[in-house]
Amino acid sequence: MANVQSLDPTASPLDYYGWELRRQREAHGLKQGQLGEIIFCTGSLIGQIETTKKVPTRDFSERVDAALGTDGLFSRLIGLVLRSQLPTWFQPYAEMEAKAAYISTYQAQLVYGLLQTEEYARAVLATGEPEQLDSLLAARLERQRILGWEKPPLTLVILDEAVLHRPIGGEDVMRRQLEHLLKFTTHRWMRIQVLPLSSGEHPGLAGAFNILRFDDHPEVFYTEDMMSGHMTANPETIKEANLNYAHLQADALSVKDSAALIARVMEERYADRIE
Repeated sequence: MANVQSLDPTASPLDYYGWELRRQREAHGLKQGQLGEIIFCTGSLIGQIETTKKVPTRDFSERVDAALGTDGLFSRLIGLVLRSQLPTWFQPYAEMEAKAAYISTYQAQLVYGLLQTEEYARAVLATGEPEQLDSLLAARLERQRILGWEKPPLTLVILDEAVLHRPIGGEDVMRRQLEHLLKFTTHRWMRIQVLPLSSGEHPGLAGAFNILRFDDHPEVFYTEDMMSGHMTANPETIKEANLNYAHLQADALSVKDSAALIARVMEERYADRIE
């Protein structure tokens, strides 16, 4: 138990979560194994989370709240914990993304993170830091929760057609990913357009970028390279980014035609060939 006792709750959200879990468990007179039996997991997992060796999930947090009667404490903490697992350079953007009223994004290589299925996201993240795969995946899925809010941000997505043809994770993963995109065809707060390969040269050739708009904050432009992200509220940059996005929207297929193209690629390129 030495590792648990030496845990500093002020070191990080994950450390505080582990410290609070131990405190609440002991206040209820439960051993790790006993709590594990109540919430259907092992005592070892409880110990790993208490000592920050394992990152908790939202499901785990909700079960702990129900078992210990902690009034949603761990369900509230888990958002902070998972956000802290994102790369340090990405965390400021994730915080702004969660506050945005409008999101405009152009994606040249991959499906936008908020629209990725779990298995697609796992395949993407596995190319970077596989030793942190589970925590990074949980953090990405946590970001997607904003789409389920009562009033989510109005999200405009332009995907380069190349995104549809790049077989991330294999054909089965891609088929389910494209099926997932089609579910948003009639979504009130989401518009997905595809920029066809026939567009030739266009303002997005320099790479993917996002524009965030807020009710009470200047617009933010975000882009990233292989090693880090770059965010700015510079008015001239924002003006240029909006102009480029307008050109991309004009060149992109309509929402209806984009859905038809996604469906066609799904059937022709990633059809289920199992007899």
